Amino acid sequence: MITIDSAYFERLKEKKNLLAFSTGIDSSALFFLLLEHNITFDIAIVDYGLRAQSNDEVAHAKALAAQYNLTCHTATAPQFTSHFEQQARACRYKFFESLIQKHGYDTLLTAHQLNDQLEWFLMRLSKGAGVSELVGLEPVTDKGHYTLLRPLLEHTKAELLEYLESNGYPYFVDKSNSEEKYERNRFRKAFSDPLIAQYSDGIRRSFNYLREEKKRLEADYKVIKKVKSLRIIKLHNIQAKSKAADVTLKQLGYLLSAAQREEIDKEDSLVIGGKWAVAYQEGLLYIAPYLTTDMPKHFKERCRVNNIPSKIRPYLFDAQIDPKTIRRRVLFGEERIVNSE
Repeated sequence: MITIDSAYFERLKEKKNLLAFSTGIDSSALFFLLLEHNITFDIAIVDYGLRAQSNDEVAHAKALAAQYNLTCHTATAPQFTSHFEQQARACRYKFFESLIQKHGYDTLLTAHQLNDQLEWFLMRLSKGAGVSELVGLEPVTDKGHYTLLRPLLEHTKAELLEYLESNGYPYFVDKSNSEEKYERNRFRKAFSDPLIAQYSDGIRRSFNYLREEKKRLEADYKVIKKVKSLRIIKLHNIQAKSKAADVTLKQLGYLLSAAQREEIDKEDSLVIGGKWAVAYQEGLLYIAPYLTTDMPKHFKERCRVNNIPSKIRPYLFDAQIDPKTIRRRVLFGEERIVNSE
């Protein structure tokens, strides 16, 4: 039996919702659960063109959408010559976020479940991750201009399959999920599926405990400003610098390596992966896309007067963010971002 916390559905009522759909077991289960709870939503599917079956899957998604009077957004991915899993994920979320921006969706729903959570945990564990990164998948993530929801994290793939089978709901099985050339599939076959089959209740409880522990750990810092892709974080403990950067960049779609986390701990101003500027200054951690845009002298002076770190300034200029609006002041002992005089 699939039981989902009613709080998820309360979040979705009177919202414009988009479901990341693949026709597989997980997203098909979430599709029909949303229908059963009278949640309005549209779907989005990406065709990677790797299998002949993918044409049938897209056709099935379109037919389902027509049957239930939903909009079905489709995209065809380019051919990836390397790092398929990483590039496919980036392509997928770029498509979803373009739809969110274009059509004004409030919520993106994904069908990640307990098996996925354990796969992520084991993969990151093998690479030397901390608690925040090990937990990985959160039920609710604030993305700034939309909310990412994962309502199925408490349920196993076997439970979702049983739900579909018992109700006669259609779904597809992606045969590439068993191909061991992909790292995730190797972890799934060798470790996560056997563990879930025997210890699902304990694993489920452990992830709930880990999420609570993560919240306590993350009390060492607070995001006090979000403007487009700029984040300003107040550190209550300097030891939380790399942790705050790790979690924040993950929300922005970039995963730090262990070496990059160590570098952030050591340096106060650096560029990560050629893509993100990270700067620590007076108790604040600034994170923004790294750019080398030429800036006029008057803008540079404005940044200097408002104490903006040098590596952050080009993004402010490119994104047309006034440095004056993000100057920090201490008011009555509380950190706030206010307009400077």
